[in-house]
Amino acid sequence: MYGTRVAVLGAGIVGAACARALARTGFEVVVVERGTAASATTAHGEGNVLVSDKGPGPELELAQLSRRLWPQVLDQIAERSTRAAQAVEWEPKGGIVVATTEAGARGLTGFAAEQRAAGVRAEALDADALAAAEPYVTRAHTAALHYPQDAQVQPAAAAAALLGDALAAGAILRTGCEVLGAVTRAGRLTGVRTSAGLLEADLFVNAAGPWSGELSARLGAPVDVRPRRGEVLVTTPLPPTVFHKVYDADYVGAVGSSAEDVQTSAVVESTRGGSVLIGSSRRRVGFDDRLRPEVLSAVAAKALRLFPALAGVPVMRAYGGFRPYVPDHLPVIGADPRLEGLWHAGGHEGAGIGLSVGTAWLLRALVLGRPTGMDATPFRVDRPAVLGERAHPVSEETI
Repeated sequence: MYGTRVAVLGAGIVGAACARALARTGFEVVVVERGTAASATTAHGEGNVLVSDKGPGPELELAQLSRRLWPQVLDQIAERSTRAAQAVEWEPKGGIVVATTEAGARGLTGFAAEQRAAGVRAEALDADALAAAEPYVTRAHTAALHYPQDAQVQPAAAAAALLGDALAAGAILRTGCEVLGAVTRAGRLTGVRTSAGLLEADLFVNAAGPWSGELSARLGAPVDVRPRRGEVLVTTPLPPTVFHKVYDADYVGAVGSSAEDVQTSAVVESTRGGSVLIGSSRRRVGFDDRLRPEVLSAVAAKALRLFPALAGVPVMRAYGGFRPYVPDHLPVIGADPRLEGLWHAGGHEGAGIGLSVGTAWLLRALVLGRPTGMDATPFRVDRPAVLGERAHPVSEETI
């Protein structure tokens, strides 16, 4: 591993986590970012570290791994910088899912039973317990579940802390450096042409988030990762009003939907600064970054049904971002069999913050050929949902 050069392409939270894991293992790591670190998808997330929204299967296993790793990673960061670890704002406050219809209650109850069988803690709340946990949530509910394993971080600060650890371990960060194309020899990726010149390495990790599809096409090994737009409303700071991450039972369906039209559900949580974050929406509009008032209105309406007490609360801003969407809703993690030297770590859609440290752990194990502790094949690059019709032979450029 010592002397092995790794270029991580992308400095969002997944790229930062991968850079940290590899640099701390002894790889020579350079992180390449066309903008500034953690300024795109990561900066426009809510910071969720969730198990509650995932059914049994590989993504839940990755989420459970990540949930175990986050406190360990933060303890390690604190050894270098207590201030950096505190800035992450790790808050294992738990989540509460609320159903407001009989059909929603049946679906939520059945989903929770499946999750419990997979090791997720899901505790039913009666009306009194829900009122004690969330005094301002609607009383017009048909079921409620508490997920004590859910947590939250401040996403940009979390990415900065992970990247800071990588730099402390010897990694180098190059911002304002866009990858333009690949340089290959005998079917192996040996370098990338960038706006700042040629960058050579032994391994390249595509961690470009929603731009992973575009980047992979430039490298000659396309993967079907597309942008999916989401919006969030931010209130002015309030007295304590929301004490967990609270969302309606429709959220899980919206996450798993492949529909191109807008999907909305109520997701409400507070920040340490007192503001309340209100989401969420999902829509496939390419990289169109315009905020749509009708989408924000639909999000607010659903949130008010969940928290009527928010009526009249000022909203001080709204923001949107792009999530890396894969048609089968599973991340892409591992080596690209079409182009030796190219690896992928992306496609997490809205779960990248929470799954970042588990993804980095899994990627490092795969690179080193070590046991992964879980089945990594569902995340493989050469599955149909990832390659689809976009796959084509890799072109070779010589220098």
